[in-house]
Amino acid sequence: MTLRFGIKLGQDAPVDTHRRVWATADDAGFDHVWVMDHIASLGEDPTRPIFDAWAMQAAMAVTTTRVRIGCMVSGNTYRHPGMLAKLAATVDHLSGGRLEFGIGAGWNEREHTMYGLDLGTVGERMDRLSEALQIVRSLWSEPTTTFEGAHYRLADAVAEPKPVQRPGPPIWVGGSGPRRTLRLVAEHADAWNDTNSSPERIAELSEVLARHCDDVGRDPAQIRRTVQLRLREHPVEALPRLVDEYAAVGVTEFVVVLPTEGDSLAALDDVVDALPRLREIA
Repeated sequence: MTLRFGIKLGQDAPVDTHRRVWATADDAGFDHVWVMDHIASLGEDPTRPIFDAWAMQAAMAVTTTRVRIGCMVSGNTYRHPGMLAKLAATVDHLSGGRLEFGIGAGWNEREHTMYGLDLGTVGERMDRLSEALQIVRSLWSEPTTTFEGAHYRLADAVAEPKPVQRPGPPIWVGGSGPRRTLRLVAEHADAWNDTNSSPERIAELSEVLARHCDDVGRDPAQIRRTVQLRLREHPVEALPRLVDEYAAVGVTEFVVVLPTEGDSLAALDDVVDALPRLREIA
């Protein structure tokens, strides 16, 4: 089993620090590098700095040459899916076909209140995400897209150019809801990303995902299992043990999340030093 590793930096960092993380990921042998998608920073103080996720991905695309790039994950409630499909195709071209497309239903109530965005109930957000995934796939692959849903409507929509990757960039769906989220993963995703579940819980959810795949006629082995490992919760020294435990239940991709407080670059150097050991786990 081949394991793949990524690095992610979120809020509270200047642009130069982001650039350093991207360059390091490109040079040090990481498989992918990520940003996060929020309008206002998380935590008690919403005034802390955070940059736009898709502008950052465009910058990542033109300042790296090898590493795959993405957002973990784009909130569907922030943008119309037609605009999101266009942004993704643009970044895929800028990167020469290196985009990993992460998407989730959205959740942060404070941001939606600030900007007058409709958050809706959990059920409504999942319905919107389901429609958005269908629209994005169609815009990436069909000459025109007409869609009549409860939340989105498109009439002979043209989306050119198509992404470099065909039929489109790999889709990562983030979340761990066993009934709705994992159903959408089974129907639409190339990768499932979990943020907080233990290895034992991942094993349980993988069984749920397999049942959803059976229902929709899909091989569950087609879907990559991925997790985020936050350094604020797990010291670098613990990463080899954690990776081994997650790999034992079928996880093949790991995104190490740098701390948003303290010295992110020192933490980055520690992860770079640990990468060879992590590569040895199988």
